Amino acid sequence: MEKIRDLFTNHYVLPESWLWVIFGIAVVILLAWDLFFFNRKNEVPNFIHTLVLCIVYILAACVFGVFVMYEEGFDKGMLFFTGFLVEKSLSLDNIFIISVVFTSLGIPRMYQHRVLFWGILGAIVMRAVLIGVGGALISNFHWVLYLFSAFLVYTGVKMLVTKHDEEGKFEDSRLYNFMRKIFHVTHEIRGEHFFVKENGKHYITPLFFALVTIETMDVIFALDSIPAIFLLTQDIFIVYTSNIFAILGLRALYFLLEAAVHKFTYLKPALSIILIFIGLKIFAPHLGIELQAWHSLSVTFGLLFAAIVMSLLKSDKKIA
Repeated sequence: MEKIRDLFTNHYVLPESWLWVIFGIAVVILLAWDLFFFNRKNEVPNFIHTLVLCIVYILAACVFGVFVMYEEGFDKGMLFFTGFLVEKSLSLDNIFIISVVFTSLGIPRMYQHRVLFWGILGAIVMRAVLIGVGGALISNFHWVLYLFSAFLVYTGVKMLVTKHDEEGKFEDSRLYNFMRKIFHVTHEIRGEHFFVKENGKHYITPLFFALVTIETMDVIFALDSIPAIFLLTQDIFIVYTSNIFAILGLRALYFLLEAAVHKFTYLKPALSIILIFIGLKIFAPHLGIELQAWHSLSVTFGLLFAAIVMSLLKSDKKIA
């Protein structure tokens, strides 16, 4: 590992402000390319195009991770990749929820990409707010990390012993009833529109309610993933960039895996163990155990890889 570290030292390092600028440019380019090149029309996403888009997002994250490693050092690069892997794997649970939302509300596949695009834009803003608040809390109250630790261990254990909820009727949910108090609601799909005007009144369509629901669920999922990365590093740049690169490709990942995500039987237990591991990692120094950044990445990648392979093998046996 020392030889690898030496490859990323002894060179001019860009100021952090420039790193933020490069990150911002990368995000804008990826979003523009996604919106204006791959999704110019309202149509059912093509599998090949979706696969290419998914690969491009992953490659972009890898390139940026290597760039972070070059500019910020080997350990920071490892932390970026660990945060990216944790957030990416947790997003698979998000895919399941998104699928339930779209199915329950009857959102046609040709309009789903529009909802998810605006959902990702909203998530970029919300993650910035949540990470900013988390960073401020930690910088002023270091003991908050121990609360994050306890919360992650609790979440990991809870994931081990509970199952996914079945599809719910969103028209009976509290969120839906709350929205009905604020807006006039139409139950009919009106093309790609979030809002329509009829008889002098503005109505929200199921597309807008799907967007609000997905944004709400993303905030809930962020309460798991953000504490996890904060327990790995308190560097706001690493925390935010790893989070955003992971959720940027969520839309492509959804269309690629929506029909198969439930087949990853062992992924949830693996995620549970990862969260518990990260939650307990803060106590390692007190026990005389020194964990390097690459240790966390190795454990995270190893568990996820094993879970995916075991799940695929189990699916093959069922087919046979």
